[in-house]
Amino acid sequence: MRKADLISEISDKTGIPKVDVMFTLETMFKEIKRSLIAGENIYIRGFGSFITKKRAAKIGRNIKKNTAVEIPEHFIPAFKPAKEFVTEVKSKKLPETETPQ
Repeated sequence: MRKADLISEISDKTGIPKVDVMFTLETMFKEIKRSLIAGENIYIRGFGSFITKKRAAKIGRNIKKNTAVEIPEHFIPAFKPAKEFVTEVKSKKLPETETPQ
């Protein structure tokens, strides 16, 4: 499912115009990014957490030039699903694919 599909689905189920759903979704994404950049984690009960993980400095290799490259310490965004979310997804069975005969 793409973002456009998600917007259509929410609009169909709620009756809210697609433009308003798109604005709300874009604002939510911007706020999540802003919070993570500011070092604030976001916790959504029953869904999961948007957090930043610290990656230590390390030495990498540029294979083409055969040189060592220092990769500085940095933070990366991550999503950690809530236990309820994980349990719900695990309990659903994937539809069986039909094999051609």
